[in-house]
Amino acid sequence: MKADAIVCLGDVAGYYAQINECCDLVKERVALVVQGNHDWYLTSGEACPRSDSANRCLAYQRKVITGSNLAWLASLVPSGVYQQLNLVHGGWRDPLDEYLELHPDYFSNLSGAFFASGHTHFPVLWDKEGKYYCNPGSVGQPRDGDPRAAFATFDGHRFALHRVSYDIGQTQKMMQEAGFSDYFYNNLDKGVGIGGLKNGR
Repeated sequence: MKADAIVCLGDVAGYYAQINECCDLVKERVALVVQGNHDWYLTSGEACPRSDSANRCLAYQRKVITGSNLAWLASLVPSGVYQQLNLVHGGWRDPLDEYLELHPDYFSNLSGAFFASGHTHFPVLWDKEGKYYCNPGSVGQPRDGDPRAAFATFDGHRFALHRVSYDIGQTQKMMQEAGFSDYFYNNLDKGVGIGGLKNGR
């Protein structure tokens, strides 16, 4: 599968030990990146109000992130448009931190036809009255019970969801080497959040 361009719906930061590797890869390969709530937590110094586990990961990332990667994350904006795609991390009422609840009139007053957001770690396709929405799920921490990395493609007319296996063991090894207990990474084998989290929070 070959794509003309890659877009990222935020949260390059927030979990696990490879913050600089993730930033460097995204900067190199991605055409547009919107800022996620965890990117904002990392760069602002604010804590995540919902997750001590995320805060402990963020504290580690603040110690190891390079100055240039921190500045890059801070420069990101929480919404953007790439060609005909309207992109945010959370939702269009709160681009950083809305947990989107889809209903028939959600997009009715928004311009454009194609919308995509992340944040929940759950893949979703939805369409209603000429409005099309996609949440591709999560590359790094799926929470729908499938541990494979999730992503979506868009051909100009429709979205499609995809999954691909990756070396989960390598991510777990790097977390262990960074000093984290298996509580922080054994979830990756199960396709759930840290501590067994199975919802979007």
